[in-house]
Amino acid sequence: MAEPSRGNDRRSDPTPNDPQGGETVEAVDPQEAAYRALHAERDALERALTLAQQQQQFGGEADAEAARDREGQLLKDLDRVLTLIRAAEIRRNQPKARRWQ
Repeated sequence: MAEPSRGNDRRSDPTPNDPQGGETVEAVDPQEAAYRALHAERDALERALTLAQQQQQFGGEADAEAARDREGQLLKDLDRVLTLIRAAEIRRNQPKARRWQ
């Protein structure tokens, strides 16, 4: 009886972007990764801000005071992140625009 052919040259480890590997790895340039990270940070800040506002509304007096302080800091952080997002969007839409330094 003949032994079954083992002529497949495939490695046992899947390679990135292999359609039969099950997992696809998308190559993302560093600017795109930074842009996505800014949006993730924005999302986290918005969630924390919502929580702080709910604690002010439904929490006790001490919780409400701490939540007011936290809300102020979160708003500053959110403003900073939104400014960075706007700058990144401009760089994406106008890659050859003049940079002010």
